[in-house]
Amino acid sequence: MLKLTDVSRQFGGLQALLQVNMLVPRGRVVGLIGPNGAGKTTMINNISGLDHPTSGSIAFMAHDITSASPHRISRLGIARTYQNIRLFGEMTALENLLIGGHATSKSSILDSLVFSRRYRFEERTMHERAMAMLARFSLGNLANSRASALPYGDQRRLEMARALSTNPMLLLLDEPTAGMNPIETRALGEQILHERDRGLTVLVIEHDMSLIHQVCDEIYVLNFGQIIAHGTPDEIKQNPLVIEAYLGEDEDEHGRTAASA
Repeated sequence: MLKLTDVSRQFGGLQALLQVNMLVPRGRVVGLIGPNGAGKTTMINNISGLDHPTSGSIAFMAHDITSASPHRISRLGIARTYQNIRLFGEMTALENLLIGGHATSKSSILDSLVFSRRYRFEERTMHERAMAMLARFSLGNLANSRASALPYGDQRRLEMARALSTNPMLLLLDEPTAGMNPIETRALGEQILHERDRGLTVLVIEHDMSLIHQVCDEIYVLNFGQIIAHGTPDEIKQNPLVIEAYLGEDEDEHGRTAASA
């Protein structure tokens, strides 16, 4: 579904990504892990069109999106979330989802001005879909609550729900459990697996290894802008390069490494 071929990104003298090759198959949850500064968010930005590679290519469903705009990439079926929550805080949970739905609206400005039949139909359909999406994320009873007033975990889930309101085929999650407690993290992991079972493909950046092992079918490991390992969660857990670069190799009092503990 998504293919990165020799993708490099340089900012002046800083090599953020170097000849990255990655494949995200349809219907899978693929993890992207690595130390802070490894280039993970840069990669997501390049995939979503907020930034573009210095060299290499990115293809999605046979479309070359290497230099495509975020708007075109969204229309093709890619949605994303961010490290820092970017909800419209003064709007309600429902209104936040309706904004996501308007991204795929086919009504023109004229339709909205004259309140045309197509516009009315789309507005009614978007409202129904938004309410259904809120219910899917157990947020239905909070539809009319201001987004900024929601508990942190609910805000995270609302952001994911808003991304899905564009009906994407591929969802990019950039540290979706940042700031969550273990119970909230586990619940979000179950939601990700549920969405995968509904046919969604997911690429997730995450530092919380419990979530990575809970949801990922396969994992890529990025370090200093380069992929240093790729495999199943169990393979990555035992990979000495990964242990050294990211998971830690300090032994605990029982002689276990951080990766195996």
